[in-house]
Amino acid sequence: MAISAKDVMELRKQTDCGMMECKKALTEADGNFEKAIEILRERGLATAAKKASRVAAEGMVYADYCPECKVGVVIEVNAETDFVAKNDKFVAFVKEATKVIMKQNPADVEALMACKTESGETVDEALKNLILVIKENIKVRRFARYEGHCAAYVHGGGTHGVIVKFETSDDVAAKPEFAAFGKDIAMQVAAANPNYLNESDVPEDVLAKEKEIVLAQMANDPKTANKPDAIKEKMAIGKLGKFYKEACLVDQAFIKDGGMDVKKYVADTAKALGGDIKIASFTHFTKGEGLEKRNED
Repeated sequence: MAISAKDVMELRKQTDCGMMECKKALTEADGNFEKAIEILRERGLATAAKKASRVAAEGMVYADYCPECKVGVVIEVNAETDFVAKNDKFVAFVKEATKVIMKQNPADVEALMACKTESGETVDEALKNLILVIKENIKVRRFARYEGHCAAYVHGGGTHGVIVKFETSDDVAAKPEFAAFGKDIAMQVAAANPNYLNESDVPEDVLAKEKEIVLAQMANDPKTANKPDAIKEKMAIGKLGKFYKEACLVDQAFIKDGGMDVKKYVADTAKALGGDIKIASFTHFTKGEGLEKRNED
């Protein structure tokens, strides 16, 4: 049967697929819109499978916090090229996936893919349809979800995303000053990239390795090489303080005031707001961290 340009335009409007793809689908479906949409979705699955082996290390990291439901989420969704992060449909998908994580609390990425979006399709179906439109490999790589009073921060248009969870009262968390404080801490995490929250979180094997490095440095330094081992041991433990100041969030110098560490900033803010505040945990995602980058010829 003849397929009108109006029908093709309508199908394109409903699916965001290309004109020729819509015309082919309508022709195969004998003009039946529902069947044509099904055909396009089937092709979306095939397209996704075909592109799955292509490197996806770009995309964006996104973080958000819902004060009403007291849930914070940070998520990384990867694509093949960096300009996709500026695509409205890609950004909308990332934000929709974030909402699904907030509301449905999936255990992992695989569980997230089976969750339903507000439109009724699964996240996996929405992703496949997005791949069909954008024509790049797109993957939800990872996410973290916290319940409680949180602060979210996104840096560089999605190069970094941070969620920080705090232990404090509802009264303190409701104050505008707390929101500003939370953003400061999240920005600290993004800028200084701590590996641990505090000293007690550092694994024993990591400390042992750091101490080994310090002892080796002293052995190669004429000023300390001939000191007794017991003295070197004490000196090494003392020098670990520098490691803590770099690796542990609460021991780092506060980026907005180098005259105090983060621990003091938290204590001063708690006192000013008339309550107790404790940083409970944090997650910092950097876009494409640890992934193979795409080579451009």
